Amino acid sequence: MVEAQLYERRDAGAVRCLLCSHYCVIGDGRRGICGVRECRGGRLFTRVADRVVAIHVDPIEKKPLFHFLPGSRSLSVAAVGCNFRCEFCQNHSISQYPREAADIPGDPTTPDELVAAAVRHGCGSLSYTYTEPTVFFELTRAAGLAARRAGLRNVYVTNGFMSGEAAAAMAEFLDAANVDLKSFSDAFYRSYCGARLQPVLDSIRRLHAAGVFLEVTTLIIPGRNSDAAELRAVAEFLAGVDPAIPWHVSAFHPDYRMLDAPPTPVALLELAYAEGCRAGLKYIYCGNVPGHELENTSCPACRAVLIERTGFRIRRQRLTRPVCPDCGAPVPVVLATAGGDAERA
Repeated sequence: MVEAQLYERRDAGAVRCLLCSHYCVIGDGRRGICGVRECRGGRLFTRVADRVVAIHVDPIEKKPLFHFLPGSRSLSVAAVGCNFRCEFCQNHSISQYPREAADIPGDPTTPDELVAAAVRHGCGSLSYTYTEPTVFFELTRAAGLAARRAGLRNVYVTNGFMSGEAAAAMAEFLDAANVDLKSFSDAFYRSYCGARLQPVLDSIRRLHAAGVFLEVTTLIIPGRNSDAAELRAVAEFLAGVDPAIPWHVSAFHPDYRMLDAPPTPVALLELAYAEGCRAGLKYIYCGNVPGHELENTSCPACRAVLIERTGFRIRRQRLTRPVCPDCGAPVPVVLATAGGDAERA
């Protein structure tokens, strides 16, 4: 184990973890809600600073990120653990593992090994994903700084429940994030995720203000977070932060402990799209329905199709600069240049 960052000592050998918005007070010999940070003798240790449970090469569009290095590949990295307990989690076998078993699985790794693997596979970035990257912050920070030195970029796919202290520290190495805004109801977060809404909203604002390139995903679950008023509230919040934030509305399928809700009909995704347009969002995408025309990126000014997609595959990419080639309107997209740098509107 490695001593954790972002904590403070308390009396009687306890600590207070400052990594996420649970702010767990952890007694000696106990773990926090995430299951991977443990107090021993008045010090906090992380059990996932040097081990990963998954490494894959993915298209960046799978995160999903549609406006950040489109068409590139990303080395996706995960450790076990999560600070949420989402009843609909599609990666529950690794995210919830520390809650259900005593051991912490994973293969040993180093930041330099992760960067070398990304370079070897022609990736433009490292993505910390599949589980909640906040809970393996120490590994993401070390790998993120090494990636920056190698000219690579860093991505979080996150539930957005990091603390303000952690968000400030992440700005040192984080280039882009896709934040799950699972609902606009605090009751939903408490009932189905074991968390709260407000810290997620705060993180979206903080990350955006820090210059992290931001996209947001909402998994639409019929009967849980799918009524028009709630979808409108999500869209209005995002538009209030920045109407150019891409919003991914994705179809749910039954999984883990939520097997009683039906799969999301396309009509619900189209309802969310309509509410997003009414709220003033410029880029809205329907996910988990390959072939739907709302996977494409269009210019909000002249409606020209700029990037045409099927699933996670780009069929046609017309952007060479972050402006529409037809009308010259700016398009908020980060494009890789020939020298490996990024050009951003």
